[in-house]
Formats: sequence, structure tokens, C-alpha cells
Amino acid sequence: MPNPNMTPNKNKKGPIKFSMYWMYALVLLFIVGVYYLDDNSITQEVSYSNFERYVEQDHGITKIIVYTDKKEAEGFLSDSLAKALFHARQFAPGQGTVAKVVTDIPSADKLDSKIDEWRATGAFTGDVKYEKSGQFSTLFWAFGPIVMLILFWFFLMKRMSGGGGAGGGGGVFSVGKSKAMLFDKDNAVKVTFKDVAGLSEAKTEIEEIVEFLKNPKRYTDLGGKIPKGALLVGPPGTGKTLLAKAVAGEANVPFFSMSGSDFVEMFVGVGASRVRDLFRQAKEKAPCIVFIDEIDAVGRARGRNPNMGSNDERENTLNQLLTEMDGFGSNSGVIILAATNRADILDKALLRAGRFDRQIYVDLPDLNDRVEIFKVHLRNIKVDETLDIELLARQTPGFSGAEIANVCNEAALIAARNNRTSVGKDDFSAAVDRIIGGLEKRSKITTDEEKKAIAIHEAGHATVSWHLKYANPLIKVTIVPRGKALGAAWYLPEERQITPSQALLDEMCSTLGGRAAEELFLGRISTGAANDLERVTKQAYAMVVYYGMSDKLPNLCYYDSSGQDYGFSKPYSDERARIIDEEVSRIIAEQYERAKNILREHANGHGELADTLISREVIFTEDVERIFGKRPWTSRTDEIFASRSAETDNSDSPIEDVEAEETSVEKEPDTSSSSSDKKDGDIQPPPYKE
Repeated sequence: MPNPNMTPNKNKKGPIKFSMYWMYALVLLFIVGVYYLDDNSITQEVSYSNFERYVEQDHGITKIIVYTDKKEAEGFLSDSLAKALFHARQFAPGQGTVAKVVTDIPSADKLDSKIDEWRATGAFTGDVKYEKSGQFSTLFWAFGPIVMLILFWFFLMKRMSGGGGAGGGGGVFSVGKSKAMLFDKDNAVKVTFKDVAGLSEAKTEIEEIVEFLKNPKRYTDLGGKIPKGALLVGPPGTGKTLLAKAVAGEANVPFFSMSGSDFVEMFVGVGASRVRDLFRQAKEKAPCIVFIDEIDAVGRARGRNPNMGSNDERENTLNQLLTEMDGFGSNSGVIILAATNRADILDKALLRAGRFDRQIYVDLPDLNDRVEIFKVHLRNIKVDETLDIELLARQTPGFSGAEIANVCNEAALIAARNNRTSVGKDDFSAAVDRIIGGLEKRSKITTDEEKKAIAIHEAGHATVSWHLKYANPLIKVTIVPRGKALGAAWYLPEERQITPSQALLDEMCSTLGGRAAEELFLGRISTGAANDLERVTKQAYAMVVYYGMSDKLPNLCYYDSSGQDYGFSKPYSDERARIIDEEVSRIIAEQYERAKNILREHANGHGELADTLISREVIFTEDVERIFGKRPWTSRTDEIFASRSAETDNSDSPIEDVEAEETSVEKEPDTSSSSSDKKDGDIQPPPYKE
């Protein structure tokens, strides 16, 4: 449940902010009021001849005003003439409305002479005034355009500045302002530590930071100081940003959230300016927490790629960040959290104690953590009562929290697509297959010869892996095209903390089983093993160059964990490179011959397995066990999966066809057997990363 202190008060209204537009509106209303509100007259423009007629014949002009500067005269009408000229809705006697006519005159002198004639004949007996036109209209036409230009200029400046103030809009004048989002107790942040499953060690350290902000006296009484910064490091999708969201939901202090890319702009000095503005806001609201996501966008090690001595805006931004985090000034009360999955490329000055005192490694979840993560993501899903969450967790080794969430969502979509009322075991099994291997393509046309070759290839993998001690336990094999592969095999690898050399050799041998089966039982080889050969070559090279598992080159490692690499030259001589190539070739050749020997020994079982694949298109663990008998090496995974495989899969029916349109999730080739981009590939969940 969210922290009640974080729930916003819906009845509370924020203070009314002043805007310059109010001032503009008030000035405009005042001008219009002065000009129009006191004027209760109606006016009609007439010709000079009609004006003379109104005076001489109708005797309807009671007063004349002559504007000498405009050669214009204004005549006030009697009630009788006004009723004749205006509509009854415009003029009614006794309502105080003044009716007037306006006309252009030849000149004031000629009109003056005419008025004398009208007085002599008695046609006009009213008053005559000579004056200049209204001051307001004169000032408006003289200075109005200038005033309008000034107002328009102010309007443009207001828009360009983005409203002004720290963290304002993206205008020109606010480009140096911080774009950090502020979360405090009035914001509804619904993620708490209860929503973060697993990650017990990382949560403990993060919770300690939050607890210090809530109860600092508990630590300061013993002379302790809170770490100034904590860096969350780990593979993508493991929950680094989710942990930061939980901190925002749990803490009762302001929480600033910003991405590392928000500091980087094309303008010189903008990144450093935003860093200064961010820490200025943080100091004003201290104690507080500042979270910088994907800090590698701005924290990359300096001097890696010097751009011909030119000014590097990213390095300037990093220098300013280093200064603000632990410079000459004091940042007491400001705690920095950052997240990255590329800690190896960060600048060493950024990682030192005093800036990031703690590096919290957020690893891929183990079995117990995956069980907890499944429970969190299954809260809002209607699952079948017989669903075994532990079995699901064992079927998804190496999956991150984001991938587990994707599995749960895919299972719900598959169940809804099949009009089920709840999400069951088959739906989750299909979802795991969908994410690991891609979408089944039963419509892909394959000839009988190709189908036989694929079946022999996949049966070779299954046969060899079944007779190797450290090979991963088989779940099922199919020759139905899936993703980019024409055939696929699913395995359930053991989650080992360390991997012995024999386990690597057994895995290479089982991977080469498909190519060996093609050569032995078809008398030819094909391009279907391209993905297998790629994986085996990388694995053999890693054994020689990284793990020191070679007879000729023992106990040597040429891997650079600092991320500096070796530039344009290799860290070994040409003679050493020749020895490495010979050792890689020797290891692969030995395992290939080993795979062929296993297949020769169990040729009859391999043939029966291939025939079953051709007829049914899919085989499961119990089919292989029926042909070859139980494996002599039984692991904990074998026992659990064997006891429940009958409930999970039906060996008498082909794998369920899942027509989904979502993009498949491809695993890394060095940590999983993802679908081949050539012809055929073995598909398995990625092994536990060491």
C-alpha cells in the first residue's frame, strides 16, 4: 500500500499565481471603459447636403460642434428628427440617449458663413462650438502602434523564456534550468518497497538511506554519517529504477528525479548550468534525495575519445557534477542516487568515496527472488488454482524482473485469446516459449527432405545432451519453425555460482550434436548449424583467452574488466595468437568427435527419436526417457521437473500454436541459446550469469 503521507490532499488548492497577462487585460479594459462607458450617444454619418437639409428644411439640428483640425462637423438632433432617422430600438425619447449626425465640411470658414445665414433665416438657433478632435483618438493613432509592438515584444519574450523560473518550460531563456521532476509528500507516488520483490540486500541498503532521513538522530548519536551517494549497478530490467521509485514513495522528503541525458544539450554550457540549478534547488529543499537515471550518459570516463582538443560539453557537465557532489561547497542533506548498467565506463572520480560511497549491485534474481517477483506480478491476474509458481520460477532462470513481468502479461494475453476464464499452466508455458524462442510459424513451407534433416539435427542435440553429466536437462524439442529457427530445443540449465571446465565441455559437445548427427546419418552437413557453431566458437575462445582452461596456455586471462580495452593492439604476440587459434580448434574438434561417438553408440535410439519428431513434430522429456531410460545423473532440477512435467505438458499432443503479434525477446548469444538467424538453433533460458 502507498505511504499515507504521500497521498495528496484533493481538497487542498494551491496558491493563485500572478500572471502578466492579467495586467494586460486590466489596462485594455480600462482604456475601453474610458472611451465607451461614458458615451451614451448614437451617431450616423451623412453627406454635407443632407446636413444642410436637416438644418434648413427640417429645423432638426439643435447644436453644432465644428472640429477644425479634421474638417468635420457634428450636429445634435432634435427628438423628432432622431425618431425619423434612427430605429425605435436605437432611439426612444426620454431615455437620455443623444442622437447625432457627423459630416465632412469644406472648411470651418465656409461653414461659419453658412451658420450666419441659417441664424438670419431662423433655421438654426442653437449653440456652435469650435474645438479639436478627441485627445484619446489622437493619442491612440499616434502611439497605439508603438504600444502594440511593445506588448507583442513582451509576449514573445514571455513565450521564449518558457514562463520563467527554475524548472520552467523549454524556452530559450530557461534552457539552462534543471528539468528534474520533484516528488514530495503531496505527490501520489504509488510504488513502495512492498512492490519491489527480491533484491533483499539492495533493499536493505536503500531502506537504510530512507530511514536515516526519517530518523537521523538514531545514527548521528553514534557519530555516523549518511552516505552522500549510492550507485545502483546491474543488468537491464533488474529493478534499479523501480528501487528509486520506491524511495520516492517511501521517503517523507523531496525527491528529485532526472535522467542523465537531460543534462546534455547542443548549446555550450547548458549541461553545467543545469547541474548547478539542480543542486541549487536541492539545497533549498534539503534534506532531499536526487536521483539521476542512466548516469552513464553524462558520467562517461573523461579522455576516452579526445575530440582533437576541442571543447567537450559532456566533460564540462561531468566536471560540474563532480564539483557539486563533493566540491568546496557544502551539500549537507542532499543524497545522490544514480542508476546505470554500464558502470565499467564511468569516470573513476565519480565512483570514489565521498561522491558515491556505496555501489549497490542489483543482480539478476535467483530462484527464491523469481518466486517473489512472480507473486508480485500475479496479484492482478486471475490465475488457475493449480498453478505452481515455483515451477514457473525454475523454468525461467536468468530472467530479469522486467522479463518476468512480460511473461505474466503474455500468459494473460494468451489465455484471453483462447477465451479462458483464468490463466493456467499451459498459458505460462506458451508465454515462456513465446518470449524465449519467438512465435511459431506453422505456415512456413518445408520439404520432406528438410523436415527429415531438421528432425535428425534436433534429435542429435537431445541424444547427446541426455548422455552427458553436466548437460542441461531437456524439456522438449520441436521441429515446428519458431522465430528465425526451423527447429528448437528447450533446456533447463542448473543455476551454478561457478562453472567447472567439464560443464563447459559437455555443453559444447551437446551443442555440436546436431551437426554431428547430420554428418553421421545423412552423410552431409548443412547451414542449419550456423548458430551452434557460433556459440561453440565463442565458448571455446572464452575458455582459452578468458578462463585459462587451456593445456598450452594455462592460468592466463586477457579480459580487461576495467573496460579500457587494449586499443588497436592485442595484449599478446602473433605467436601467442597462433597458439590460441590452435587450442580453440583442438577443443572444438575433440568435442565434435566425442559427440559423434555418443551418437554411434546410441544410433538406434537417435533414429527412433527422429522418427517421433517427424510424426509428432514435438517430443518431451518423458519421450526421451522412454527411449534411453532415466539419466544416470539426476539433479535437483531434474527431480522437480520430472515430478511435475506430466501435469505441465501433454506428450500425446503437439505444442500449442500461439498466434501472437508481439515482438519476441531475443537473449544474448553468449548467455543463452537464442533462435538462429540462419536455419536452426537450440533455444533455452539463459544460464545463471556468474
